[in-house]
Amino acid sequence: EVQLQASGGGVVQGGGSLRLSCAGSGFSIDDYAIVWFRQAPGKEREGVSCVSGVDGSTYFEDSVKGRFAMSSDNAENTVYLQMNSLKPEDTAVYYCAAGAFPTCIAAVFSAQNALDAWGQGTQVTVSS
Repeated sequence: EVQLQASGGGVVQGGGSLRLSCAGSGFSIDDYAIVWFRQAPGKEREGVSCVSGVDGSTYFEDSVKGRFAMSSDNAENTVYLQMNSLKPEDTAVYYCAAGAFPTCIAAVFSAQNALDAWGQGTQVTVSS
């Protein structure tokens, strides 16, 4: 069974950094695209970043480009989202999801119910 465990959220001042982790079990991150979504209060859930273990492609939503980065540890089967220069508008619940898609674009922009597994959300709060 494909499962994900997300962690690393917290409260940080504007300009600060956090690193989120998404640990996978029951599958290899080499075979999936891992997407980070976020949902702010009153807003739809949006894809913010992705790394594909299949073709190595990445995706970053425009508002996080240059501030967020993704990395992976194959030995730990874990993907990380490094968030720097955080802004209050980054405040949201962050979710990781795994999709058996060949590219990040396919994973991020396909229907969210087509993704194979979701981790539990982790709250990120950025104070001004």
